[in-house]
Amino acid sequence: MKEASINDIIIVGSGVAGQSAAIYAARADLNPVVLTGDEPGGQLSLTTDVENYLGFPEGVGGHELVQRGREQAEKFGASFQQASVVNADFSEQPFTLSLSNGEVLSTRSVVLATGASARTLGIPGENELMGYGLSTCATCDGAFHRGNDVVVVGGGDAAMEEALFLTKFADSVTVVHRRDELRASEILAKRAIEHEEISFRWNTELSEIRGSPEDSVTSVRLLSHPDGQPTAKRDAGEDVEIESLDVQGVFYGIGHNPNTGFLQETGVQRTEQNFVITDETTTATTVDGVFAAGDVADDRYQQAITAAGTGASAALDAEAFLDAIEESPRNEVPV
Repeated sequence: MKEASINDIIIVGSGVAGQSAAIYAARADLNPVVLTGDEPGGQLSLTTDVENYLGFPEGVGGHELVQRGREQAEKFGASFQQASVVNADFSEQPFTLSLSNGEVLSTRSVVLATGASARTLGIPGENELMGYGLSTCATCDGAFHRGNDVVVVGGGDAAMEEALFLTKFADSVTVVHRRDELRASEILAKRAIEHEEISFRWNTELSEIRGSPEDSVTSVRLLSHPDGQPTAKRDAGEDVEIESLDVQGVFYGIGHNPNTGFLQETGVQRTEQNFVITDETTTATTVDGVFAAGDVADDRYQQAITAAGTGASAALDAEAFLDAIEESPRNEVPV
C-alpha cells in the first residue's frame, strides 16, 4: 500500500469546535483534514433552532449552521473525510491515526473535537422527538418553552441546574427522579426543592415520550414505585403505578459521555468522567502536539459558542506547536 504524506494537522470531529479549528488552520495554510465521524456536524446538527449563536439575531437552524461552517472551512482549503478514528498512536512523531474506513493517516498535530454525546433513556418516542420538544440542553432550548409545562429528568447537579434555568420561561417544571433523594450538591438541591415553580416526582421514571415532530411533545408516560427504580421493579414482575402527564417539553439532565474511547493508551489524560484534560491556559493535552476543543474537554459550559472559541484556540495552539518544530519539512512523503 502506498504510504500517505504527512499532514500538518488532522482535526477529529466536525461539530462547531472542529469546524472552527479547520477555518483557522486552513487560513494558516496548514491544509487541515477534518474527520467527520459517524454523525457529521455533531449534536448541533440535531438541533432545530439556535437562537444564542453570535451573528444570527433571527436564529438559525442547527443543520444550517454546521453546513455553513463546513462551507467556510472548505473555502479556505480544509478537506473533510467521513471516517472515525478507531486507534491512535501518539508515541512518536509523526502521529498515526487508524480510521474506520481502513486508512492510516500520519500527522504532526491533532485537534480532538469529538464532542460528548448526551446520555439518553432509550425509551419510545425519544428518537422521533429529539429536537422537537425533547432536549438535552436547557440553556440552548429553554426559551422555546415560554408558558409551557416541562419535565426534567435526573437527580444530579446538571438536572437541578436545568430545572432552575427553565423556571425563567416555563409555567411549571417537574423533576422526575428514579430515587427518593437527589445526588446534587446540597446548595443546588436546596435551591431547587425550595423553588415554588419546581415540583418533584420521586421514585419515578419516564417510560415513553408522546407527540410528533409536527405537534412537538404532548405528554409523557411515567412509572413509579414506592421503593424507587420503577423500571427495574416492573421488569422483575412487581406492580408499578402508571400515569400520563401532559407536558410540552422534556429535558434530559442525566449527563454526557465524551467521545474519547479511542484515546485509551495514548497518553492523553482524561478525568474520571473521561473528559480530556487540557492545560489551564491553552488547549494542549498531556501529549505534545495533541490539542482538545469543544465538549470533549468541557464538562461545564457545553455551548456552541464556547466550542467555537476553543476550536479557534486549538488551531492557534497547533500552529504555534508546528512553528516550533519547523525544522521538519511539512507534508513530505516518507521514503
